[in-house]
Amino acid sequence: MSVFRTPEARFDGLPDFPFAPHYLDQDGLRLHYLDEGGGSPVLCLHGEPTWSFLYRKMIPALAGVARVVAPDYFGFGRSDKPTDVGWYSFDRHYGSILRLVEELDLRAVTVVVQDWGGPLGLRLAVEHSERVERLVVMNTGVGGGRPPSETWLRFRDVVRAAGGEFQAGRLIRTAAVRGLADEMVAAYDAPFPVPESKAGILAFPEHVPTEPEHPNTAPLMAIREALRSWEKPALVLFGDSDPIFAPRVAERMAELIPGALPAELIPNAGHFVQEDAGEEAAARIVEFLQIYS
Repeated sequence: MSVFRTPEARFDGLPDFPFAPHYLDQDGLRLHYLDEGGGSPVLCLHGEPTWSFLYRKMIPALAGVARVVAPDYFGFGRSDKPTDVGWYSFDRHYGSILRLVEELDLRAVTVVVQDWGGPLGLRLAVEHSERVERLVVMNTGVGGGRPPSETWLRFRDVVRAAGGEFQAGRLIRTAAVRGLADEMVAAYDAPFPVPESKAGILAFPEHVPTEPEHPNTAPLMAIREALRSWEKPALVLFGDSDPIFAPRVAERMAELIPGALPAELIPNAGHFVQEDAGEEAAARIVEFLQIYS
C-alpha cells in the first residue's frame, strides 16, 4: 500500500498552534493526536477537510478543566495518508478512533463532534456508552438516504471536479463567516502539499449516504435510532450561519436526543464553528462540563 507522510517541516511555525504532537501506531500507520491538560477526557473530532488545527482556539480553555485529546484521522493532518481513495471508509475511520480511545483507555469521555466527527463520535457514544458520559454536538447531522442539502451537493461537485488540486484552506476561507487570514489558510493546507496527499479529502464526500442503497445509509440510521435512547447530558451548539446544517438541524438534533439541552446557536458563526467562534464555543462547553461533571 502506498502511504504519504507529510514532512514535519510543513508544520513548523503554525500560527497559534503550540501543541506537541503525539503518535500511535496502528497496523504500521501512524495516527497523530494532540493531548493537552488533565482530568476527565474531552475527545475533539474534526470533519472534512480539516484537522486538529481546527480546535486550536478551543484547546486552551478546555485544557484548563479537562484532558483534551484531538486526533487527526488517517488522511488528514499529521497522520499518515494512504494514497488510494478506495482505502478509506466510514468503518476504517471509526475503527481508528475506537482504537485510540481504547489504547489511551479514555473513560468518562465528553465527545465533541462537528461535520464528519458527528457520525464517528456519535457511533462511539452509542456503541461504547460505557466510555462516554457527555456529548457536545456542533454543526453536524446523522442519518442517510438523501442529500444533506443542495449546498452540500454543490460542495461534493467541487471536490470531485478539483480532484488532486483541491485546496482545503480555500474552502474553509469561503465558509468562514468571520473571515480567515492568509496564514490560517496556509495552515489548513499544510498537511496536503501534493495531489497524492489528498486521497482522504477526496474520499469523505463519497461516504455521505445520499441515497437509500448507499452502504452507509443503514449504519448511520442505526446510530440515529440509538440516539433516541441517549439520556446522558448532551449540548447541541451550532453556528447560526451554516448553509449546510441550518439552525433547524440543531433543533432536530436536540429533539432527537433525550438527554440534550435545548439547541443553542452562536451568532455570526458558520459551519466551521470552531474557526469562527472557537473561544465562545469553548467557554460554553467549559460551563457545560462544570455543571454536568
